[in-house]
Amino acid sequence: MNDAQADPRLENLAIQIKTWGRELGFQQVGITGTDLSEDETRLQRWLDAGRHGDMDYMARHGKRRSRPAALRPGTVSVISARMDYLPPAARDAWSVIDDPALGFVSRYALGRDYHKVLRRRLQRLAERIETQIGGFGYRAFVDSAPVLEKALARNAGLGWIGKHTNLIHRRAGSWFFLGELYIDLPLPADAPASEHCGSCTACIDVCPTQAIVGPWELDARRCISYLTIEHRGSIPEVFRKAIGNRIYGCDDCQLVCPWNKFAELSVEPDFAIRHGLDKTGLIELFGWSEGEFLQRTAGSAIRRIGHERWLRNIAVALGNAPATPQVRKALMARRDHPSALVREHVAWALDQHRVAGAS
Repeated sequence: MNDAQADPRLENLAIQIKTWGRELGFQQVGITGTDLSEDETRLQRWLDAGRHGDMDYMARHGKRRSRPAALRPGTVSVISARMDYLPPAARDAWSVIDDPALGFVSRYALGRDYHKVLRRRLQRLAERIETQIGGFGYRAFVDSAPVLEKALARNAGLGWIGKHTNLIHRRAGSWFFLGELYIDLPLPADAPASEHCGSCTACIDVCPTQAIVGPWELDARRCISYLTIEHRGSIPEVFRKAIGNRIYGCDDCQLVCPWNKFAELSVEPDFAIRHGLDKTGLIELFGWSEGEFLQRTAGSAIRRIGHERWLRNIAVALGNAPATPQVRKALMARRDHPSALVREHVAWALDQHRVAGAS
């Protein structure tokens, strides 16, 4: 039947899917259709303005990002799921950011790579559905393909898109991951979430690089998360001081969001902190060899930036750290690094300390 609302079997299946999702560790599961026409228009304006920076794949994927059936033929419904990730034992984020001798890592990257965790759970959810109804067409996504995941999650009732462009839930804040199952079953859709940011501009005001250029308008080229993770080249000097000690991502806009007073800590062992990355000194992290980097970031989202960009980011942070003999010694040890990218940022950092020493 084409009318999902008139088929009690599909209505019952939708209820079961949400129950199974919670049993698999998702905090919420919602269902939506595939119409993203308004979001497609906004995405195109964003791309036309060049705000995606050098993330060329954003434009290269064309309409597949906003048209689920173009990405996975036959898709008529999307199951959207969210999972909390805030680790319970993490050192207070602001206390790390305020200590220039430490390296700040975005809370989502302190534990195991979320891509693997969520994808495995989504696969198990699909298998539960198969057990119930037999074979059906589906594909799981976790930030791994051209998917407008936040728009789909909003339409599925999982929250609204805040002024910082992250998804927010009234009773759960924004510290959660999203994943999707594109399916060929015409399931009944949930009601979209309404927006509750009101007149608040806390996220806009706090952004160190003014990357949130207006409500719901993010310029990735200015964003610290983009600069330290997605961007492959030299970090523009104009942003280096503002980066402070943020060596992998930035959480400032979430840290100040009033709705995050309702955020729940994660109960997932996979998201527990690894290698003390919530409070490790910059000098120690800068001293990791490539082998140590690969060993200590095994199974972590951090590994994707590679050792070269890891050193680039920490060099910037060390340039912003207090001028001490230990900091200068650490930078001097990397001054002749084989990578021109690393050498450039080390030279900048050393210049910061020469200026500090002369003043």
